Amino acid sequence: MEKTLIINYKDVDVQRGEAVVLYNVDFKVHAGEFVYLTGVVGSGKTSLLKTIYGELDIETGSAEVLGRNMRTIKRRHIPALRKQQGIVFQDFRLLSDRNVRKNLDFVLRATGWRSRAERADRITEVLKAVGLSDKLEAMPYELSGGEQQRICIARAILNSPKLILADEATGNQDEESGVQTVQILHDLARQGTAVVMATHNNALISRFPGTVYECRDRRLLRLNDGATGMSDGFPVGSMTDDDDIPVATVATATNDSQTNTP
Repeated sequence: MEKTLIINYKDVDVQRGEAVVLYNVDFKVHAGEFVYLTGVVGSGKTSLLKTIYGELDIETGSAEVLGRNMRTIKRRHIPALRKQQGIVFQDFRLLSDRNVRKNLDFVLRATGWRSRAERADRITEVLKAVGLSDKLEAMPYELSGGEQQRICIARAILNSPKLILADEATGNQDEESGVQTVQILHDLARQGTAVVMATHNNALISRFPGTVYECRDRRLLRLNDGATGMSDGFPVGSMTDDDDIPVATVATATNDSQTNTP
């Protein structure tokens, strides 16, 4: 039986202002699928990710993310969408004035977790999942780059998301730390979470197989199927001068009054 569709884009133009970044994007991601977005800097990877969590509007084609129509979704419903997503940033974006526990607790409180005991239990769970149970009271500056990125993954999975978006998540890490980061993300995919990872690191793609798309010449090309390895090679979508890192989502989550139970 086919797995649930998490992302379903058909004939979508990805735009930044008046500029079209990617033309005629066809992009499907299923539950538990690990998907790579490849391409040079400025080729449109981050812009595509931004449409998935609602920072960039979609005006053409059909686009569904987690069952929501991204062409008609209201701005007031974006925080609820983002509560079902986790975003892993290249530049970590941890709050430098508080320790790991307080960084994670801030996100839980912002997304509706009222019970202090439940928040503490969930923080313990996610730190165990990324192998950093002993870093609960550490400050961000006391952590290595690889450890900070694993804390970012812990932050991203706090609300048990159905979809994780990782934007050049290994860009600021050494090779060993990068491997650890992708291993954790791969493990999450095996547990049923869809993962979309933007990267230009071909060595990681070879080591951790997945479905591979490439942003090239203002198109999105599907290069292979992660399950079969068979080549499709059909055009699915363009390019900008500025493919920057996505904004944090915690602040918008405070506008959503729904209480989350993982």
